[in-house]
Amino acid sequence: MKPTTFFARVPLMWRAYIAGWSLYGVIVGFVLQADTLDGGVRWLDLLQGVYSTIPAAALLALVWPLTGRLEARAVRGFALVGIHACAALCFAVGSHLLTLAMLGAVTRSIQWHAWPFMYSLMSYALVAGIFHTVRAGMAAQQQALAAQQARTLLVASELSALRNKLNPHFLFNTLHSIIALTQRNPAAAETALFQFSDMLRYVLDTERSGSDRVTLDAELGFVRDYLELEQLRLGERLHVEWDLDEDAGDHPLPALSLQPLVENSIKHAFNPHSRPGILQIRTRRDATSGALTMTVRDTGPGADPTAVAASNGLGLRTVERRLQLDYGSRAALRVQCAPGAGFSVAVTIPAARQESYA
Repeated sequence: MKPTTFFARVPLMWRAYIAGWSLYGVIVGFVLQADTLDGGVRWLDLLQGVYSTIPAAALLALVWPLTGRLEARAVRGFALVGIHACAALCFAVGSHLLTLAMLGAVTRSIQWHAWPFMYSLMSYALVAGIFHTVRAGMAAQQQALAAQQARTLLVASELSALRNKLNPHFLFNTLHSIIALTQRNPAAAETALFQFSDMLRYVLDTERSGSDRVTLDAELGFVRDYLELEQLRLGERLHVEWDLDEDAGDHPLPALSLQPLVENSIKHAFNPHSRPGILQIRTRRDATSGALTMTVRDTGPGADPTAVAASNGLGLRTVERRLQLDYGSRAALRVQCAPGAGFSVAVTIPAARQESYA
């Protein structure tokens, strides 16, 4: 690891500040000898131009902590203008006196002194405005970061709730079905118990790994186990049709992205009704963009789109928030439904870089 230089440790804003004043000093040095450049650059005058900007640059740097104090105390309006007006006058007088002392040019006309004084006032106003703008930008970034962290914590808590929701939702019905199955078909009951343990292991592994990314194949395996256990209870009422893109199995996605869509259909299209229905699960990866689309459609009673939008259900809402947080506008969750026309939800997840998945 290379040692860090002092200048590299200086914040970017102050590096830009130093570079800007240095460039300005060079320009002043050239202006001082603009009429005689044909005879070559007078390096002493050039150095004097840079030298003459040091007092103003040093004094104006003090405006930074001043703006910090004003922002911390929430000074606004006429009070803010008044404080800066006083500080600008002090700066103009102080920097001008320092410059005169450094250059040894005290005996000058009033006009010669007036223009630099006015220029100092304008310089103060410009630098104070820039510093306030920088502080406002930093505050906005901090607020955005805090909001992002809050959203992350919210989604993490909802994901945790979604994980915890699996146990009470499955535990009684699934174990009751397995117990009943042990009397009729012990081998099938044993298979069901292994499927149930695989589901719990999947949930625990994604939580323990610290990363919620899995492959589509892993999520589909979890969904298959889930549906087979639900079929123990629903029997012939549940018919599942799979239409899977075999080339999309390695596509990464957040864990528990597909299962809540399937659970939503089970809950609303099959649980309340005794008539049989069809559940369709379809996956496709776009050959051009690499985006994955997962569609879950059922032939249940459907729903009013307005009621769906106003629903505070955990499953679909959590999936949508996680997609927004992870992928922004590149991901989408679309619902199509109408009373008596079934329910369809499609999730699109963009292509991602290669990572390690559960």
